[in-house]
Amino acid sequence: MMPISLPSRKFLTVLCGTAAVATVAGCAKDNEIDVNGGVGITATRSACPAVAVPLHTGDITLFDPATSRDAHAIDVVAAMTNVVPQCNDSGGEKVYQLVDFDVVATRRDAGPARTITLPYYATVLQGGTAVVAKRLGNVTVTFPEGQVRGTGRAQASAYVDRAAATLPADIRERITRRRKAGDQDAAVDPLSLPEVRAAVQRASFELLVGFQLTQEQLEYNVRR
Repeated sequence: MMPISLPSRKFLTVLCGTAAVATVAGCAKDNEIDVNGGVGITATRSACPAVAVPLHTGDITLFDPATSRDAHAIDVVAAMTNVVPQCNDSGGEKVYQLVDFDVVATRRDAGPARTITLPYYATVLQGGTAVVAKRLGNVTVTFPEGQVRGTGRAQASAYVDRAAATLPADIRERITRRRKAGDQDAAVDPLSLPEVRAAVQRASFELLVGFQLTQEQLEYNVRR
């Protein structure tokens, strides 16, 4: 699968963690903001995109016949697991985020050796809602002869522009500045301010991976 390379005008800094996802990874390292601001404020940011598997897209069910949705017609059930990010942010203009994952599948009948191909996607999401890049790939799952369990392995990746991965200096100062009791804004959480919150959201990106489901497959996952 080809890596996702985004133009430098995109702000690719993320908060460590995401909402409404099944799997999350990607946390702080050296030279990142990690601050207690004196009023209970803690902010951790990384140039590495958070990695996540969105809800309902981490597994896929194949039926035989394909039009049936009867439990007895389930042919293969596969799920993503062991989602492991590897971020290279050691220097240079680009930060490279790689994610490896396994696919574990179970078929209905143990029979001859069999290979299936399952589609998956890798999407870079900005601010929790805006899709700024998407790539499709395929993962091959192999069932050994006489076995009902099959496995496959795949990966996805994205490049992040380091210069764009930094919050504006004034926003950083407002978040990290220590406040003393009695200061006019001592009781104000800077992350509650609309302009600060908007800047953080614009600079928050995730690398999401999941199966490329049809609308019918997605609805099946949601209904289960």
